[in-house]
Amino acid sequence: MAGVLTLAACAKDSGDNSAAGDGGESGGDCVTAAAPPRAEASSQKREESADVDASDLKVGLAYDVGGRGDASFNDAAAAGVDKAVEEMGVSDTTESTAAGTESEDAKQQRLTQMAREGYDPIIAVGFAYADALKAVAPKFPDTHFAIVDDDSVEAKNVTPLVFAEEEGSFLAGVAAVYKSENCHVGFVGGVDTPLIKKFEAGFVQGAKAVSDKVKVEVDYLTPAGDISGFNDPSKGNVVGKSQIGKGADVLYHAAGASGRGVFEAAKDADALAIGVDSDQYNQKTVAEVKDVIMTSMLKRVDVAVYDYIRAVAEDDLDSLPERFDLEVDGVGYSTSGGKVDDITEILDGYKAQIVAGEIKVSATP
Repeated sequence: MAGVLTLAACAKDSGDNSAAGDGGESGGDCVTAAAPPRAEASSQKREESADVDASDLKVGLAYDVGGRGDASFNDAAAAGVDKAVEEMGVSDTTESTAAGTESEDAKQQRLTQMAREGYDPIIAVGFAYADALKAVAPKFPDTHFAIVDDDSVEAKNVTPLVFAEEEGSFLAGVAAVYKSENCHVGFVGGVDTPLIKKFEAGFVQGAKAVSDKVKVEVDYLTPAGDISGFNDPSKGNVVGKSQIGKGADVLYHAAGASGRGVFEAAKDADALAIGVDSDQYNQKTVAEVKDVIMTSMLKRVDVAVYDYIRAVAEDDLDSLPERFDLEVDGVGYSTSGGKVDDITEILDGYKAQIVAGEIKVSATP
């Protein structure tokens, strides 16, 4: 936080808002921090093993609520499996979706059925599967399991796929301030859990690193234990309209399929929105409101799932990073639609400082 506070203090009283870019259309009087140094071009490229043959694998995908088509978290996982089918020849896949009110027994049954049918590896999408996986994995010691967003399952055949959501969300907060005309932004969380708090924490820190004047609204659709907040677009719409009514003109959601309602609220009010997990500007299920999506915080669940399947095929799970963060492009931001083209150098500058450790992003608000 010391790095964040230092940046926020820079140029506080200088009146120099040149960080807004040459066009002078971004940031306005809200930006009070000098832009970070321009990031040096990196020669590092993401390495992928060539000609990996995964044709012998049968991949099981256990979705969280919303499933394929949620335009967010689950779709990102699906994209990783689809890419493995196309590029590595995975010959057999199955998928099943959790219901919003289902019991732990139902989750255990879903994973057990996949394992009994010979699917290996099996990927559980979401922390809600943690308890079920703790019960099921020991019964199938020769089956590879992975779980997204949880590292509490201590079993040799379970691989955690976890992310630095707070780092990507920091960049979303920076972008929100640069594009806000009211110096007033909002965060809409799906369910009040430690995981979604990471998104909130990064977003608020990023916004305040750029401006000491910005106001940030924070709301959650449902309390912990009620996961319907990830699949309730109407509630997302109501909360989005409420934040806009208070003056927020850029809304960032971490609410799964409920985010569609946030986008609709932004469209109705001529506001802007920031998507999450996938590049939501390009998601067909929200195509009618894509023009309000200025960027998305990319949580590369697709990359993690694809890399995990590749690692299983190569019998090299040690090749996976402990955490998918900015340094390994496990999180990031999208540029589809061109609305942040004028601030990409600024965003990349902050990214470079986070990767270098000059800015420490907290995972808690």
